Amino acid sequence: MATKRPEQFVAVLDFGAQYGQLIARRVRDLHVYSEIVPCDVPAEELAAMGPSAIILSGGPASVYADDAPDVDPAIFDLGIPVLGFCYGLQIMAARLGGTVGHTEKGEYGPATLIRDGDSQLLASTPAAQTVWMSHRDAVKTVPEGFVVTAHTDVCPVAAMECPSRRMYATQFHPEVRHTTFGDKMLKTFLASICGLAPTWTMDNVIDGLVDDIRARVGKSRVILALSGGVDSSVVAALVHRAVGDQLTCVFVNHGMLRKGEPELVEQVFRHQFDVPLVHVQAQERYARLLAGATDPEQKRALIGTEFWKVFFEEATKLDGVEYLAQGTIYPDIIESGARKTGGKASTIKSHHNLIPFPDGVRFDLIEPLDHFFKDEVRALGVALGLPESMVYRQPFPGPGLAIRIIGEVTPEKLEILKDADAIVREELDAYNQRLFEETGQRNSEHSCWQYFAVLPDIRSVGVMGDERTYARPVIVRAVESSDAMTADWAKLPYEVLGNISSRIVAEVPGVNRVAYDITPKPPATIEWE
Repeated sequence: MATKRPEQFVAVLDFGAQYGQLIARRVRDLHVYSEIVPCDVPAEELAAMGPSAIILSGGPASVYADDAPDVDPAIFDLGIPVLGFCYGLQIMAARLGGTVGHTEKGEYGPATLIRDGDSQLLASTPAAQTVWMSHRDAVKTVPEGFVVTAHTDVCPVAAMECPSRRMYATQFHPEVRHTTFGDKMLKTFLASICGLAPTWTMDNVIDGLVDDIRARVGKSRVILALSGGVDSSVVAALVHRAVGDQLTCVFVNHGMLRKGEPELVEQVFRHQFDVPLVHVQAQERYARLLAGATDPEQKRALIGTEFWKVFFEEATKLDGVEYLAQGTIYPDIIESGARKTGGKASTIKSHHNLIPFPDGVRFDLIEPLDHFFKDEVRALGVALGLPESMVYRQPFPGPGLAIRIIGEVTPEKLEILKDADAIVREELDAYNQRLFEETGQRNSEHSCWQYFAVLPDIRSVGVMGDERTYARPVIVRAVESSDAMTADWAKLPYEVLGNISSRIVAEVPGVNRVAYDITPKPPATIEWE
């Protein structure tokens, strides 16, 4: 089940832009629904989707290259307002009779934009302003009917428009925060030019999703694999609101969750939401399975395969189940290059959410979040009444603490890591909360995006109580990031690091040393395995 498209929506044609998802998110931030669509979609197919507006994304190619991404020129004859950014401006110019060429000097980063005369798109912004550029090609001559509305020192056609055809384009990127008045430009396009109302809100979205789920499920039963993570938790709350006790959640406790997480899942779903919950205590089963396994990929494979075995053992005990609900979100779909999104992205996660149904078992999928970004999923969770500790839960790998234990996973190592990790989270939760209170922003400049403990497969010499020890070190990892594609190590105050180290050594038996990982991504990854 895909998300039902609202009557008003913006189609973002993707030319391979690094900011493609960001454009869609910025439009949604203004409470207008948007979807990413392949740039080569036929005009007839796009028209059938019924977009209220079209945005042409940027892209890394040159429009005059032989293998450059192209667009169906008939799209410009649909009578739908069009806004192009960077490559989008260039492809608009090239296909409508203008010319594009290579420039002697590129323009990257901040630039001063100077408005030229009247402009509908730029009308509510200053005559001189800072924008974000990233180009080496530029429009040489604009198509017939277009006027140049802005320039920079390097780029004579930094913006152009043809109001009679409701076509607008910028060489810069309004979608990035570095373009000071970018949001205002987008709002002008959506509201003033296209006449779109800001009606796409979480409350309206929830009502629509609930109606869709009820219509799809009818009187049938639904099953869901609940991990306690953000996505599956939001789906559980949403589907339960729609169909009540027709939903059964199966929570497979493999013993590698963080300290306190199984209890939180029980509290929220069994007691707060009164969701039918099957809590499978599979800790001993997984301990036997992982004994002797040291390779990280082997551990991942064993845990993932066994999870579905346990899940389907429980699923087949229930009568009348016809649907499997799943927490697939929009980036999963885009990154997998799945056909149903229309994305042009390379296949990065082609394995994501593939379900190994056993012979003779098959459920229809319900994926109500498959067109929502992560921040929107969190907003849905808050609107549904989930606790913030669950909604704003950090990214956590499916294999859990097994891949934060380097080498073999044993009960002793798990106990050490759970206790150490809990201290790291307590201290950095408090640090983030202090920053939030000071700045009013949940993700401020110096807040930590993800933080955890790692247990390496070594021991080190120490001195505790006048005695020599030979115990385990713990490594603390804390990073600043927005999307996990890149990350930098968090510049934590020494006092915070000192508190973490002191507490771990004093409170966690078997640990005599704490180290802090200060490697960015790249070259490292955020996780250790």
